[in-house]
Amino acid sequence: MFIHPLADVNSKTIGTDTRIWQFAVVLEGAQIGNNCNICAHTLVEAEVQIGHNVTVKSGVFLWDGTRLENNVFIGPNATFTNDKHPKSKVYPDEFLGITIKEGASIGAGAVILPGITIGENAMVGAGAVVTKNVPAGTTVIGNPARPIA
Repeated sequence: MFIHPLADVNSKTIGTDTRIWQFAVVLEGAQIGNNCNICAHTLVEAEVQIGHNVTVKSGVFLWDGTRLENNVFIGPNATFTNDKHPKSKVYPDEFLGITIKEGASIGAGAVILPGITIGENAMVGAGAVVTKNVPAGTTVIGNPARPIA
């Protein structure tokens, strides 16, 4: 395991051969598997689970309830959300998590809305806005994200 000296890592559950780069913040309670790459300028909240062989590129914030299964790729500046009706100082009874299934890839700048599941080996194109679950093996692009043929 490698943790850059300029990273703020409070979790004790980080797998072997995982690398966490500068200016990353990992809160206590977060779970990160083996052989992951958590790039610079990222945030991993306490109730996040990351599997093995996962790449999280720079500028990604993973909020409570997010689940990334094994072999997932998250492109730079992808946006994850967990509150359908956000308001300042008003919190839902429960935050809606996002699940990214085994082998799925999320392109740069994609936006994933709360409660969404991205299926196994699915692909979300760069800049897509995902408003509905994405079936396994499907590639989606656009706003709102739609499957391509």
